[in-house]
Amino acid sequence: EMGVPGRPVRIGIVGLGGRGQGQLSTLLGMEDVVVPVVCDNYPDRVEEGRKRVADKRGGVMPDGTTDYREVAARDDLDAVVVMTSWTSHIKIAIECLDHGKWVAMEVGGAASLDECWSLVRASERNRKPCMMLENCCYGQEEMAILNMVKKGIFGEIVHCQGGYQHDLRDEIGNGDIIRHYRLENFLHRNGELYPTHEIGPIAKELNLNRGNRMLTLCSMASKAAGLEAWLKEHRKDTPLATRRVNAGDIVTTMIKCANGETILLTHDCTLPRPYSRGHRIQGTKGIWMEDTRTVFIEGRSPVKPGEWTHAWESDKGVMEEFEHPLWKAYRQFGLRGGHGGMDYLVLRAFVESIQNDVPPPIDVYDTASWMAVTCLSEQSVAMGGAPVPVPDFTNGEWIWRGPGNTSDYTLDVIPE
Repeated sequence: EMGVPGRPVRIGIVGLGGRGQGQLSTLLGMEDVVVPVVCDNYPDRVEEGRKRVADKRGGVMPDGTTDYREVAARDDLDAVVVMTSWTSHIKIAIECLDHGKWVAMEVGGAASLDECWSLVRASERNRKPCMMLENCCYGQEEMAILNMVKKGIFGEIVHCQGGYQHDLRDEIGNGDIIRHYRLENFLHRNGELYPTHEIGPIAKELNLNRGNRMLTLCSMASKAAGLEAWLKEHRKDTPLATRRVNAGDIVTTMIKCANGETILLTHDCTLPRPYSRGHRIQGTKGIWMEDTRTVFIEGRSPVKPGEWTHAWESDKGVMEEFEHPLWKAYRQFGLRGGHGGMDYLVLRAFVESIQNDVPPPIDVYDTASWMAVTCLSEQSVAMGGAPVPVPDFTNGEWIWRGPGNTSDYTLDVIPE
């Protein structure tokens, strides 16, 4: 039953920027989570994190450190949650796995395939799980669509789309002021820099790493005009005003899967636009599109007489009818945490996996393959959109791997 505390889980926190502080608060809202230590490069953030814990835990201050290796080496932790900048997630995770800890880490892209393989090897070697905290897998819409896919409402899936389409010019362009790592990534890299919000839910819809996998990927990037224009206008008295930006404003990535489906991803962060994850799912019986919040399902959706027989209908009806059982329980329990409630669910999935000693619903193979999209797309963009092979991090096991976790939080099957 949701909200009933289990055995205490002792978690070290590494990374206390905006995301880290918010997620720490969500974790501290769980009675069965104990936080003995917090860590960040910046001492002011460490102190802010310590105070946050003390405020929620009867004034008892946790330890604080600026060295993640101290956290990894402690013997009073079950797990470490890594919420630092993207580029340091994997090395911190490996250090913690090598010290026998469970690891959860925030989202982001990888710098190299070697880094992804190292993470997989560390998890296998130490027999400790590593879960990416891909909150979008637990979004209300995404879970309803997952439910519909697993129930065959769309028939056989043929094509999926997703996007990270989010005007972040302020956050990126002021990165040097607010100590945000996005800026350096956009200045120096050109590719699908932030793939996991898009690929995560789609990977679960298409059973990637469990009966299916990504085979090849090709990416193209547009010119980089949006962020340069913003920097010229808003940071004109700084060296950033004349900097060249490497990341194209719109990066489009196509992925082909072993079972024949195609996936289209769009990265779009440096032009003015409303937020969207641009999700679309299309199969032999119908289609759903996030951007228009519409659905058409053969045999269910209204058909008009005449030439244009197919008519879109609002997705409100199917979203209610196929609400995921986890979300039904969650609404009764009461939504909490950030991003419309999905932050709580993804953290809770990790905590309860530890308590029940079952594999987390997003495992190290998911984590590595979703993060690899970034470095693979950089390679493809650099070669004018040439296809590049996607590694099989499961080493052939994808053919017969079944559901990893059949708890309430599973993303592989629909719990009864």
